[in-house]
Amino acid sequence: MPNTPSDKPRSKNTSKAFDSSYGHKQPQAVDIEKVVLGALMIDKDAFSMISETLRPETFYEPRHQKIYNAIQTLSMNEHPVDIMTVVDELQREGTLEAVGGAPYIVELSSHVASSAHIEYHAHILAQKFLARQLISYASVVETKAFDETVDVEELMQEAEGSLFELSQRNMKKDYTQVSPVITKAIDILQKASANSGGLTGVPTGYTKLDEKTSGWQSSDLVIIAGRPAMGKTSFALSLAKNIAVDYNTPIAFFSLEMNNVQLVNRLISNVCEIPGSKMLNGQLTKDEWERLDKNIQQLQRAPLYVDDTPGLSIFELRTKARRLVREKNVKIIMIDYLQLMNANGMKFGSRQEEVSKISQSLKGLAKELDIPILALSQLNRTVENREGLEGKRPQLSDLRESGAIEQDADMVLFVHRPEYYHILTDEKGNDLRGMAQIIIAKHRKGATGDVLLTFKGQFTRFQDPERNSPEIPDAADSSEIIGSKLNGSDLTSFNDFNDINTDAPLGGPVDVAPF
Repeated sequence: MPNTPSDKPRSKNTSKAFDSSYGHKQPQAVDIEKVVLGALMIDKDAFSMISETLRPETFYEPRHQKIYNAIQTLSMNEHPVDIMTVVDELQREGTLEAVGGAPYIVELSSHVASSAHIEYHAHILAQKFLARQLISYASVVETKAFDETVDVEELMQEAEGSLFELSQRNMKKDYTQVSPVITKAIDILQKASANSGGLTGVPTGYTKLDEKTSGWQSSDLVIIAGRPAMGKTSFALSLAKNIAVDYNTPIAFFSLEMNNVQLVNRLISNVCEIPGSKMLNGQLTKDEWERLDKNIQQLQRAPLYVDDTPGLSIFELRTKARRLVREKNVKIIMIDYLQLMNANGMKFGSRQEEVSKISQSLKGLAKELDIPILALSQLNRTVENREGLEGKRPQLSDLRESGAIEQDADMVLFVHRPEYYHILTDEKGNDLRGMAQIIIAKHRKGATGDVLLTFKGQFTRFQDPERNSPEIPDAADSSEIIGSKLNGSDLTSFNDFNDINTDAPLGGPVDVAPF
């Protein structure tokens, strides 16, 4: 009887058909690698076109890595690149036989007519290389995640840092011809001339400070520093209030020191002129409740986005900042404060090196998003050991933990209140009680100098000295009592996608809604 299909003997190797879904090829384009190498050997200008895009490790095929390394060495030494010189260089390096000998080098160049598309081909290879890096990164994370001896939180921080380094290495920006840049500069100049105040950036809300800075400028990293109790956080919140409430400009405030409710309480104190102590104990007078009810909606409508993630990392900040700029059109970012951030997952020899990396990354983020980033910073204790009016005045060398902060910053401002040190008059005899000096110690784009502001400590507010407490316009129908929900508010938290309801000392609940 003839064998039926079921009667046929089965080999061990054919007992189960190969299913390609169980395995993947590494991202690669070996044929394009050959084309690129061939083009490099027939066009003397080709290497300069792709030298910033390709490295030896970009190539998947090991022998192609060796050949490209030889081409790179020749080019860097300003030697001609052709079949003969490449063969000679490979022979000198002792790798000629490993790559297939001279016949393989001849074969690479024989199938290429020109280098017309070499930049496009190089881009493909760079993308394949990046994909392989991501696969390797994911594989390491997966392997460690299966290891029960590994702390998961530490693994997350390490993975976050590795991914950030990977993205930094592969982030490139090409040069541009000067003409469109000139057009942009003239456009900014024309807009400034049409503005009576000469503002070209985001307004600070302070007349004299705007005169010196022309507003916070795009792509700038601004450091606002001060010793504890100088009021730098109050100054930052006053700036945030001016920007979001008075000028309706979208702003993100990352608070690493206070939670969202504490932050909002201080903003309410600022806007509604209610002492901070009463925001804690809730013992408001009838007049204060009415003022709160009348003015709170200014804050409700403000395009102010707050985040109180503790120990915020550079990678988290970058991800959130991109989202805020894209989805909420945020024009400025504030961070309170720099020394509480971290660069988890990266290896550093000291805290100074880590702070330097954070500072450098903040400047890079400001340039990437083309918005100003304001970061608060602590000062070291050196100022406390100095005597006299000038001795207590902060200096750039007082910036805590890293000289890189001063180097990376486009502007450094110090918040200084001489009254705190019982210095009540300046060298000219001017009364300094209730006053704060905003010292512009570094300014790449303009002059340095001092700006004098009035400090209202009970309201955590800074204001122009020549101005009394401003009249705040009626917010809306005063029949809407403060006990109602702050629905429709843009004062939002983007820590997660769940509503956060907290009991606030205002007589009713505050709903901080996610966007």
